[in-house]
Amino acid sequence: MTRKTRFLLLGTALLLGLGACSRAANIGQTPRLSRAEDSAEFRAMVASDSMYDGLPQRATQSASLWTTAQNSLVAERRASARGDILTVVIEIDDRAEMQNTSGRSRSASDKVGIPALAGLPQRAAEILPEGAGLDELVDAKSASAYKGSGNISRRDKLTLRVAATVVERLPNGVLRIEGTQEVRVNFEVRVLTVSGFVRPADIARRNEIAYDRIAGARISYGGRGQISDVQQPRYGQQIADIVMPY
Repeated sequence: MTRKTRFLLLGTALLLGLGACSRAANIGQTPRLSRAEDSAEFRAMVASDSMYDGLPQRATQSASLWTTAQNSLVAERRASARGDILTVVIEIDDRAEMQNTSGRSRSASDKVGIPALAGLPQRAAEILPEGAGLDELVDAKSASAYKGSGNISRRDKLTLRVAATVVERLPNGVLRIEGTQEVRVNFEVRVLTVSGFVRPADIARRNEIAYDRIAGARISYGGRGQISDVQQPRYGQQIADIVMPY
């Protein structure tokens, strides 16, 4: 065994050992939830750049119905500035079906002969082997056929609601939002994340926005825990799938 081979085997064993240790550390423990303080939503709310932040409020405004405070009856309650919260409604019910059939066929036949040409075919017949002559010089045939078919059928259905936070207001007025929701049930954590860009005009009066009005939407619904871990192939199998050529 060469030195290079020993080093490769040692490195592979070390990686597998680290993966096993990380799993062993979680045995008998529920998966941890992410800290809310580490999210971009929390940072946006702490460092809010709302147009009303830091402005002195007059005493007459605090007692008026026309005050711009959030508890006013006439205040705009839709998200419009960094740190504001809105609800994203995700109702995906997509179905795609496509069927395609194609066919092609072709046949060709060519035949060339010189039965008479100033006596040359007769003279050539005396020289050429028996059965060969210029009267049937070329006789070729070809045929090809092709047939293909394809069928695609897919259905995606997802109904969720998640609160998102405005993390940035772009110079053109578009809002960039991010939202994360984690739910732990026994030893499994379901994680829902959504992000994208929305126009303030598309936000409904109930401070909600549909997912199909989010530009550049990135919606992820997954999880981590015992069930997700069982569904994943082991490290050795993943490495074998990459290395093996068959």
